[in-house]
Amino acid sequence: MPLTILSDADIHSLLLSLNRDDIAQLQHNLSEALHDYSTGTQETTVGCSANQPQRIAVPAANNQTTLFMPASTSTSRGIKIVTLATAPVPSREPSVVDSVSSSVSSSVSKLSIDSPRSTSPTPQSPSTTSSKFTINTTSYTPSIASSQSADPSVASSQTTTPRGSLTLLTSSGIPYAFLGAEELTAFRTALASTIILNRRSHVHSITVFGAGKQAVWHIRLALIIRGSEIHHVDIVNRSFARAKKLMHEFYTSPDWEDLRNANPKLAFSIVSSEYGEYQRLLKEHVRKADVIFMCTPSTSPLFPAEYLTSSEGRKKGRYISAIGSYRRHMIEIHPDVLRQAVAPVHKHHHHKHAEKGGVIVVDSLEACLKEAGEIRQADITAEQLVEIGELLMVKKASMKEIEMGTGEGEKGLRKWLISGNVIYKSVGIGMMDVCIGEDLVALAMERGIGTIVEGF
Repeated sequence: MPLTILSDADIHSLLLSLNRDDIAQLQHNLSEALHDYSTGTQETTVGCSANQPQRIAVPAANNQTTLFMPASTSTSRGIKIVTLATAPVPSREPSVVDSVSSSVSSSVSKLSIDSPRSTSPTPQSPSTTSSKFTINTTSYTPSIASSQSADPSVASSQTTTPRGSLTLLTSSGIPYAFLGAEELTAFRTALASTIILNRRSHVHSITVFGAGKQAVWHIRLALIIRGSEIHHVDIVNRSFARAKKLMHEFYTSPDWEDLRNANPKLAFSIVSSEYGEYQRLLKEHVRKADVIFMCTPSTSPLFPAEYLTSSEGRKKGRYISAIGSYRRHMIEIHPDVLRQAVAPVHKHHHHKHAEKGGVIVVDSLEACLKEAGEIRQADITAEQLVEIGELLMVKKASMKEIEMGTGEGEKGLRKWLISGNVIYKSVGIGMMDVCIGEDLVALAMERGIGTIVEGF
């Protein structure tokens, strides 16, 4: 049987060639697999959660961890083996504070695309320009305090980059594909994260924490899926240089002009803790966001809970996806935000607040209860979690009620998913890799990408 080998470069090239219809089909296939994972039984569904072993984490030297992630679908078996550089586990449980650790005292830098919305640099402001974008910098002075006190997990340039591979086998155990895991992991995570994005009524403003591959693919898929409606993409990252590099990747991608032509109003900005007024800008971008993607391996909250838990913060419905932290000592979103999301609804209040569902959406209930730092620190119980695969099933039933003119679907689940406060927490499950890996191998064979080893 031939063996298909796809390097990370091959996968990157393949993914960049996908159009909106390709993405929709991949997302549909992943949704069905997640549905089987959450609702199938051990006797009837190979891909159900009962048939998916938990991953194994093996500590390595230099603050690295190797993860072994076996999984199966109805047609394939597979195992992903990746090694990640991680921040050291704190000697005590990380304290959860209502403050951001960075303290800065310099001026603000913004990056914007070369569009009608962009501003020209002032004579007093040094600038760097190219044919694709302009960076306007006003009195840039990096903050020494910020660079020395930042969370080591956020400072690490390797933390969110898994080095390793995915091996795929037929149901009878014959190896048929070997894939690089770096690009695949980022893509499949963002593909699952943007399933709910499809349902949202407002996606005008997106705030993204992080500047690694996860951030790239969350932004990219959001633009492909809902690009004509997105006006602002605000990137929050400790390192301005890394965020600038991310922007350059977008501006030099083959389909950038298509993305821009689909939405001439699209504007990007960067907010970095290396610059002054960080706290004010951070609050502004979190509060105005319709969608927040958290793509960092932080060990402390990325912003104070009050930004979202106060009466002002609760007026607006948001979709929040926290996918960067994947171990119990990591945390991106303040536990108080999760506690409020699952708290009982009080009908009689003086302020008008966005709908909340009373649950946190997760990729895997078992894995998140065991490994997600936010879930554990907030003391969230199994009854307060719903798997995204199960939610998709409930949504189908709700939509059927709506079509038939019966039930309360429109006022309940659908309204919450469309415009309420929805939080999605993912730590990653191997089944996602096998499902998407299968599809990418098929696409690669159709398009002549990769290396084929005959008679393997």
